[in-house]
Amino acid sequence: MSKTQKVMKKYEKQFASNVTSGFGSFIRTTGNVFVRIFKFFDNKLTIMIVPHSQSKVINFQTNVFALCLGTLLTLGIFASFFYYSRRSLSANMEISALTEQNRETLASLDQLRDENTNLFQAAKRFQTSLSQSLSLLGIDQSDNNSVSTNSNSDLASLFSSTEVAQGTSREVADVKELTNYLEDAVKPIEQIGKMLKTQQNLFTEIPSISPVKNPNYHISMPFGPNIHPLNGNWYIHKGIDFSTWRSGDAVLATASGQVVTVGFDNSFGNQIVIKHSHGMYTRYAHLNSMRVKKGQIVAQGEVIGTIGNTGVSTGPHLHYEVHIGSDVVDPQKYININFAK
Repeated sequence: MSKTQKVMKKYEKQFASNVTSGFGSFIRTTGNVFVRIFKFFDNKLTIMIVPHSQSKVINFQTNVFALCLGTLLTLGIFASFFYYSRRSLSANMEISALTEQNRETLASLDQLRDENTNLFQAAKRFQTSLSQSLSLLGIDQSDNNSVSTNSNSDLASLFSSTEVAQGTSREVADVKELTNYLEDAVKPIEQIGKMLKTQQNLFTEIPSISPVKNPNYHISMPFGPNIHPLNGNWYIHKGIDFSTWRSGDAVLATASGQVVTVGFDNSFGNQIVIKHSHGMYTRYAHLNSMRVKKGQIVAQGEVIGTIGNTGVSTGPHLHYEVHIGSDVVDPQKYININFAK
């Protein structure tokens, strides 16, 4: 064996000895620490309860480990108690909030049911009015009724079925039935719209709007028997007198037509006469100014002059007449048929 090998062998033995010695020292130190800890926790303690009276003193013998363990358990119990108490309080608050929300939801549901009842009452009135309107216009309802019957959307069957159904499903079924009925009602309403559109020209040819543009007018003298404001005798007033308590308010053509008279009359003052279709004429008298010419074509609602106090008149007003051929008729009957926009 060489000298170098001998030296290496010597260092190996020394290193092994040091490792063994260090590990043994670590084991002994660790053992001593555990022994000291065990001895500390195994120290005996005596707890004495001394009453104020002459009763016997109570002694409890324990050690540090049992005392620490009991303390930890006690603290754990108190901590768990506070934790679950807080959770319980939070849960109670959440339950209260949900209860209040449920109460509000029930109140809203009751209100919804009331509105649902009102909706069906309005639907009944709508059905009656629609049927009457269709009958007056001569629109055949058999096709619509057959469709409604096949789809179970007729309101009569609807209201009879609602008496059998119960609960929330009843309201849902009612709304569905009403939706079906309204969808079926669209067709006859569209027919009414088409009919009105085709008759639009007829409406503009009939004196159906008020001849005074100012909405704050009043009728100072109606059509028919009246007392003459000048001589006090009874006479037949052949038109309607409209008054706005002032001159200058616009006068409108009540129907489309052709101007046949523009001029002054001793009785009517400044007057305009318009010829309409179907043998109808309208007269506008006592005007302050006239804004059309003879032969001019005017449209319904067009301004033709202004209210005045010309001719035999006791104050600013419009004398308005409607003639059918040679007959004078009450204009109020046509003004009530108001198709003006």
